[in-house]
Amino acid sequence: MRVLLADKLSDSVVSNLQGAGCEVKMIPELKGGSLTAELAAFQPEVLVVRSTKVLAADFSVATGLELVVRAGAGYDNVDVSTASARGVFVANCPGKNSAAVAELAIGLILALDRSIPDNVMDARNGVWNKALYGKSDGVKGKTLGDVGLGNIGKEVIQRAKGLDMNVVAWSRSMTDAKAAALGVTALDSPLDVAAEADIVSLHVSSNAETKGLAGTAFFEAMKQGAFLINTTRGAVVDEDAMLNAIADKNIRVGLDVFSNEPAFKSGDFKHSLADNPNVYLTHHIGASTAQAQEAIAEEAGRVIVEYSRTGDVPNCVNLATKTAATHQITIRHLDKVGVLAKVLNEISVASWNIQEMENVVFDEAKAACAYIRFDGVPDDAVVDRISALDDVLAVNIVTL
Repeated sequence: MRVLLADKLSDSVVSNLQGAGCEVKMIPELKGGSLTAELAAFQPEVLVVRSTKVLAADFSVATGLELVVRAGAGYDNVDVSTASARGVFVANCPGKNSAAVAELAIGLILALDRSIPDNVMDARNGVWNKALYGKSDGVKGKTLGDVGLGNIGKEVIQRAKGLDMNVVAWSRSMTDAKAAALGVTALDSPLDVAAEADIVSLHVSSNAETKGLAGTAFFEAMKQGAFLINTTRGAVVDEDAMLNAIADKNIRVGLDVFSNEPAFKSGDFKHSLADNPNVYLTHHIGASTAQAQEAIAEEAGRVIVEYSRTGDVPNCVNLATKTAATHQITIRHLDKVGVLAKVLNEISVASWNIQEMENVVFDEAKAACAYIRFDGVPDDAVVDRISALDDVLAVNIVTL
């Protein structure tokens, strides 16, 4: 199995892949046209990316591509729709960078409260201003509002409680039991969190539903002088609404992600938010600790090895949770060559579109049972023809 790594993975992970029989080619920072060209030339079965975008054109040239692994939790840099249409699995590595991102979120909170970057810059520039920088409130006893309770959100809550902060939270998956286990107060909506919290930290996935989640209404609900932390994706925050809130309510923000982030690793940088004294920008480094990167690399390697050995894809994000199947036909049959081929031929003639299929074999391999879920109109004549096939023992059909 040919594996193209468009990001640097540790030597130990590469060795494990090679030990599993993979042909590995690592070209860190492949992107754009260079990625497309390499995919066309190398024709890998597996592609691993971190921040590199994988677009429709890439899938078009990589005709043998079977699996894309996003070395991280989010996967919005991969055209999942095109991957699904071409039968390419997409997997991620969730939870492996949670501690790292949570550490940065807490760091941004403390930096905002104590104006740490401004302290350092003034000191470097020969300015001493203890009178200004000695007026921080402190975070003990303040209320942190956590929007989203994935792995990162939970890690942030754990650290916030270690700082003696109160925590309120919202998540679509919130239950009373989950709130009790985490020691947080559950609220009914993100707006409720914004209104209740002194500091809001965002930890939701970036998708159509969460785009602009922190918008005008959200910022209007926030307290005067409150903090907003975003370490998820820039699209979750409406930056125009945020700037209005900064001007009108003295909202202060810590952003590891924002609009028009540079695509390069290093170089000249200019952004309007960088000049705003109420905004602390970091360089999208939430997951960028040595510990997190090694854990992510190991998980990416595990996904690939498992797929190469079994065909199963751990952490797959683009399998349908519900198919269009309307009926299930169950066929008990002798475990002989050609039985299922004849069954599938009858299903094809009936124009039933198979959505899911499983065949299990009984002890001693004398008989088996096939479960076939399909979209189509059941027909007694088809069932009778399948029942009459040689080596078919019994047939049953049910509506789903």
